[in-house]
This record gives sequence, structure tokens and C-alpha cells, in this order.
Amino acid sequence: MDLKIIKRVGIAAAYQAGDILRSYHGRTFETHKKGLADLVTEADIRSEKLIIGMIQAAFPDHGILAEESGLRKGSANCQWIIDPLDGTTNFAHHLNLCSVSIAFASDGNTRVGIVLNPLSGELFTATEGEGADLNGRQISVSDTGTVAESLLVTGFPYNFRENPVPLLTRFSNCLKAAQGVRRLGSAALDLCFVACGRFDAFWEQNLKPWDTAAGVLIAREAGARVSDFSDRLFTVDKKEMLASNGNIHNEMLSLLKLKGTE
Repeated sequence: MDLKIIKRVGIAAAYQAGDILRSYHGRTFETHKKGLADLVTEADIRSEKLIIGMIQAAFPDHGILAEESGLRKGSANCQWIIDPLDGTTNFAHHLNLCSVSIAFASDGNTRVGIVLNPLSGELFTATEGEGADLNGRQISVSDTGTVAESLLVTGFPYNFRENPVPLLTRFSNCLKAAQGVRRLGSAALDLCFVACGRFDAFWEQNLKPWDTAAGVLIAREAGARVSDFSDRLFTVDKKEMLASNGNIHNEMLSLLKLKGTE
């Protein structure tokens, strides 16, 4: 499998999907609710359709897992994991913090990650074993040594109202310990911002594979340590994720640990 070709097709799809998203940004468009706080727009649907079409044209035997249309099994042991618009709520409110996230996996391992913010023009990419880039320039995590010196980022799952106490307890612990905590609304961008050192750590619960697959590879290739809240290896099927610069990882794990848990 030639990962250079994979990456080239993925980047082309991300940019063309980005053109669609930019054409909608700032306009009035139709929005639907998938859940109480989970939105989908015309832009999501059109972006995903274009990405899938381009991938299927280039690799008709590859499987696809996409946020809006779900799983399409392929005959090859290869899968593309797609979020056509990560940060839909931001986008619907005309905020510029959103992204197209495309990952390629084979044999169950993510090999290529692509995250594009079509409104800022920032393109984050990584290929397994080759490091991570922002607009073609290599990036790496910060060297911050303590949480007290750190700027953190987190997200709130759409179903947080069902059991808000653990989420708010963890948020409070980190808010009191850190220099600051931000909530941007796009997990893919949060991971990329850890990768390039803008944030020192990111944690969130109840994420989906399309939220994390590309961003996790980019973060790891930039030197990040990524685990669940119990310091077990993070995989895209897990519901808890902590990504940090490595230096503050153990301290973050302590802050995320709830009383009465192992």
C-alpha cells in the first residue's frame, strides 16, 4: 500500500470538501438535530458525499466509516474514517473553529491522518512513522513541565446532561490546577493544537472514531502521549481520551481520576 498516494487522495478530498464548507459559511442553511445538542447541516451531508465519492473512485475496494452515513464495508483490509465537519455547532453559529477530518487505517492501525480547517487554511497531516506537519512544516508538542504552567483544552459530549457530575468534577480539578482551560468544540482541532504545542493537554469523554482517528495519529507523530483515563493505550473505540505533551501526563491522570475509581 503506497501511503503517499493515500495521503494525496485524502488531502485532495479534504480541500474539495473544504470548498463546500466555505461556500456555506456565513449563509443561512438548513440545520437538523440528531440529538438534543447534536446538529447536522446541509454542509455536513454534501461534504461527506464528496469525500466518499472521491475515495471510492480511487479505491473502490476500501471500507469507509463516516459520521453521517455510517459503515460501508470493503473487500480490502483498509478503512477510511471520516468526519466531514467536526465542529458543526460552531459552524452553524458562524464560528471559524471547525475541520474536515480524514484518516486511513489498515490492519486496524491508523496510517495516515489529515485534519483541515477550511476557514483558517491550516492543514495538519501525519503519516505513520514520519512525523506530523502543519502546512508542510514539521510540528511537535510543547515542553511545558507542569499542569500549573499549562493551557489545557477539553470538550463536553452531546449527552453530558445524562450524567454531568463526573465531567464537571474532572473539569473543576483541571481548571483549579492549570493556567487555563479552553473548550473549542472540535476534538480533531484540539488534538492538532496539542500536536503543535498550542495546548499542553486535551481530554474528553464519549468521542467517536471519526472524532479522533486522524487527530490522534497527528498528535502521536508530533510526540504526544495518548491514553485513556487509566493510562491504558488509547484506541479509537475507547470512550475516554487524554492526549498530552508527555511531561504532564501523569499529573493529568491524577486530576482526571475520580474518588472511588481504580
